[in-house]
Amino acid sequence: MDEQSIPAVTTRSVGMRYGGIMAIISIVVFVAMSFAKVDMSSGIGRWATIPFLLVLIFLAQKNFKDNGDSYMSYGQGMGITFWIALVSTVIYIIFFYVYIAYIDGSFIETIKQTQMDKMAEQGMPQEQIEQAMGYASLFMTPGIMAVFGFFGGIVGALLCGLVVTIFTQKNSSAG
Repeated sequence: MDEQSIPAVTTRSVGMRYGGIMAIISIVVFVAMSFAKVDMSSGIGRWATIPFLLVLIFLAQKNFKDNGDSYMSYGQGMGITFWIALVSTVIYIIFFYVYIAYIDGSFIETIKQTQMDKMAEQGMPQEQIEQAMGYASLFMTPGIMAVFGFFGGIVGALLCGLVVTIFTQKNSSAG
């Protein structure tokens, strides 16, 4: 097999490399916001990693084109995004699960208290707050939060990739 037939980069190799970078960024942002006591269920706490993800998808796709044949189809761009999503989400969710299950047991209680405070501010009666929190508590375990986080992370990253790839694709027929 001659050297020309082996691609310099693949969607998987690029996506996995940038997925690892995204996982590290996500963990650092999470820890920083956790120490800063930022509410991670809304606002900046919920969306803080999205700009990093958008930039990394762009850079990964640029890297693929720069180290390949300078072309990238929409499917290849989404392939890169898929690998970024999978790798970063798996690594992050493992960290997240260990963190909330073993390191900071108060994390879930803090989220619950924040939600109860928001409901009280809206004038909701205490009985309704308790009932709502009873239902919400079923989903606020480390395992359930990790499962929802996994699927949410994959879907969120793929949605970001759908948008970024519109602008970064470069088909060989578009010469």
